[in-house]
Amino acid sequence: MKNLAGGLQWAVFLIASSIAAPIAIAQVFGMDGTETALFIQRTIFTLGIACLIQSFIGHRLPINEGAAGLWWGIFVVYAGMVGVIYPTAKDSLQALQSGMLYSGVLFIILALFGFVSKMKKLFTPTITFTYLMLLILQLSGTFVNGMFGLKEKGDHLDGIVVVGSMVVVFITFITMNHKIKWVAKYSVLLSIGSGWILFLLLGKTPVYTSHTTQLIELPSMLVYGRPVWDSGILVTSIFITLLLIANMMASIRVMESVLKHSFSIEVQSRVKEGGIASGMNQLVAGLFSSIGPVPISGAAGFVSATRMVSMKPFILGSIIVVAITIFPDIMSVFATLPAAVACAVTFVIFTKMVEMAFKELAMEPNQVQAFKVIGLGLMIGVGLMFVPTESLVGLPNILVSILSNGLITGTIVAIVLEQFLLWKK
Repeated sequence: MKNLAGGLQWAVFLIASSIAAPIAIAQVFGMDGTETALFIQRTIFTLGIACLIQSFIGHRLPINEGAAGLWWGIFVVYAGMVGVIYPTAKDSLQALQSGMLYSGVLFIILALFGFVSKMKKLFTPTITFTYLMLLILQLSGTFVNGMFGLKEKGDHLDGIVVVGSMVVVFITFITMNHKIKWVAKYSVLLSIGSGWILFLLLGKTPVYTSHTTQLIELPSMLVYGRPVWDSGILVTSIFITLLLIANMMASIRVMESVLKHSFSIEVQSRVKEGGIASGMNQLVAGLFSSIGPVPISGAAGFVSATRMVSMKPFILGSIIVVAITIFPDIMSVFATLPAAVACAVTFVIFTKMVEMAFKELAMEPNQVQAFKVIGLGLMIGVGLMFVPTESLVGLPNILVSILSNGLITGTIVAIVLEQFLLWKK
């Protein structure tokens, strides 16, 4: 029963933290209601499968997979190429679908030849701190906008949504720090459930809409056609894969640190296996025409808050997610989860990430050098977050990938500077 409740909590957390990406991408590509519903189904299905692959043959840590922000950004960029480079939205999506297949093959090759394992030593306490702080700063705006009921530029603040979000934040803080163990353990599930009911009473939940008459509907494969050769997306995929490796390494490093310092659990490093599994996950995403996944660092905050370190609930939660996706009506119900509730609960979870970041920094023996590295990494990373995406139109895809992602770029700058300073010494 405990594993079932824990699995349900993992399932709700995975869906709540991932549903925004396919909705946003569907909007920029002008998908209709049915196409959007099917795109959400394929994406959530892919993420559930990705979690299972990592659980059995990958890093074997309780880290949920989410739609990679890097791929999200590239999808938006390629949506702007429709009518310019690609005749139709389908042609653009076909290229992206092929790009994830390219990425999967490259991921596996790099992992097999040991490149991924060698990158682990680059993620020192200084780099981990920089990555975590950039991640928190990048997502804090998204969380607050969601809690204010702001979906697009020009939207006005919704007072009812703000009050409801504050109540959900309060409930989440109380449950996460409750003296009764089972309340703290299932705090995320209780908070999302309470928030969902509250917003339902406030009349601020999306309207339930069913897009099919079928009880069971399996996700389709290669929706946009067969893989195609596209040199532009190939170059982009190579660069994206390298950045995804850095993202994966940071997530694994953070979770290992949480398990070691908060729960006194030593885990055997399976970086190589995690890289191979990540490559397989990119292939699955390409085959099911969804969004490429990546291990989410926020899982460390979830585990720290709920104290659920066992893999059994995580695996069960992943199975629940996969099972849910083949029932369209159930997916439609989850689509009515208010974004403000998901943002409010995740906002509190990420306060744990701040605590983790400073604990990491405290383990750095050379604090003076750390401050220099962190200063440059944060300044560049945060600065890039304020560069308008519209101003990048017309630049090569590789430059767009760099300049549109302050998180990864700031982290890479910090890695380069730290390695330079170590080499100089």
